[in-house]
Amino acid sequence: MSSAELLALAPFAGVVGLAIAVVVLDIIRPGADRLIGLLAGFGLLFVLAVTLYAGGPGTGVFGGVYVRDALTYFLDLLFLVIALLTVLFAPDYLRPRRLPMAEFCATLLFAISGAMLIGGSRDLLVLFLGLELLVLPGYMLAGYAKRDGLSTEGAIKYFLLGSFSSAIFLFGLAFTWGYTGTTSVAGVAAVLEGQSTVSLSAGLAMGLALLTAGVAFKIAAVPFHYWTPDAYQGAPTPVTGYLSVGPKVAAFALILRLFVEALGPLKADWVGAIVILAALTMTLGNLVALTQDNIKRMLAYSSIAHTGYILVGLAAFAGAAAGSPAERAGLEGLLFYSAAYVFMNLGAFAVVAALQGRTGVTSQISTFAGLGRRAPLAGALMTLFLLSLTGIPPTAGFFGKAYVILAAVQAGGWVSVLAVIAVLNAAVAAFYYLRVVVWMYMREAPADAQPLTQSWPMRTGLALAALGTVVIGLLPGVIIPGAQAAAQALLH
Repeated sequence: MSSAELLALAPFAGVVGLAIAVVVLDIIRPGADRLIGLLAGFGLLFVLAVTLYAGGPGTGVFGGVYVRDALTYFLDLLFLVIALLTVLFAPDYLRPRRLPMAEFCATLLFAISGAMLIGGSRDLLVLFLGLELLVLPGYMLAGYAKRDGLSTEGAIKYFLLGSFSSAIFLFGLAFTWGYTGTTSVAGVAAVLEGQSTVSLSAGLAMGLALLTAGVAFKIAAVPFHYWTPDAYQGAPTPVTGYLSVGPKVAAFALILRLFVEALGPLKADWVGAIVILAALTMTLGNLVALTQDNIKRMLAYSSIAHTGYILVGLAAFAGAAAGSPAERAGLEGLLFYSAAYVFMNLGAFAVVAALQGRTGVTSQISTFAGLGRRAPLAGALMTLFLLSLTGIPPTAGFFGKAYVILAAVQAGGWVSVLAVIAVLNAAVAAFYYLRVVVWMYMREAPADAQPLTQSWPMRTGLALAALGTVVIGLLPGVIIPGAQAAAQALLH
């Protein structure tokens, strides 16, 4: 193996090695949660540095089944940021509940390695292996608070539905493999390109339907979203924050590798399904979020709605003419929105976790009463994240929505209707996001409310999430070049 290939594998191998190091350290020093946190945090910073050094030169490994290109580079940075922020947010929540940090970090890092494997996969079988490496630790994390009935219930629902969806997805891969005779992403695209003038065969149509259903579950698109509210509400809050961004961004990475690269020649056949999924997911997610009194369930349905917004970018790609600017704009909007979503959504869940720093604090919206006065900084940060999720300028969320909506308008046809639906849904979302702000600044704090105490990892994580939300909003140019390069790698 050449030095270029070793460097291409280094970020993925680094995360796997770090997960193993956490396990070994826990065996040597059981219960050393602070030391585990330091190892995981600084280890992720080291892997981030290696990733920046490795870049995205387009190096293929193991005969091309894994590639380090601009898309892999963009996604790896995103996944590592997700892992780092989650590790920083976790101790304040886990320590009072005596939940071990070592198992949490090791499981999280193995899940992130699965996400990174998906991002660089150019083979159908490796994509499935990466998907399983991502979701199996996710089931464990959802039920991490094993003595909590809600956590166990959510994890079981997540596991059962996730297992069914993985089987459905695998059947879809089998149909695609059987029709094209290859598991190579480039090979599948080449076969379909050669058959693009032929009507869609029954077998391939069945494979396409199964693949769509499988990935729709992974991104929690309506009507495959039923696991999301219970899993999010029951899981420990840092886990909920991770589940809301990590598996979702990884599933969109899977969609990019599979639907854009491999099944791109058939995009005229699957664009209708994506348009319908995007419209339903945005609308139902926001409407049900309006009725929620539990902040974690509200953010769960909000997360479903954001899946719909990101799907608008995919629909713009599929609905645009091949080689048109709108085709590339849709992918760039999808990637930009994913990056913005990571910071603002993880930041919102981090404030919830900070509020629950002592046991007994529920996740009802009423617990935010008077937060703006008794913890001004936490209140201001929560307001920032909620405004960004709403799409208020000049936050990251505003530009994320703007890019996918403009891409939909450029694509034209039925896809442009999604732009109108997205704008209307953003207006609906403002109601339930701003309701939390009202509770923070226009309601009296409970008489027994305790001041918030935050450790330096939590403060550092909140600062990084806020910085990302503000910088991407004020200077979107820090993300746009990476998104453009990643989109170009997909359309080469």
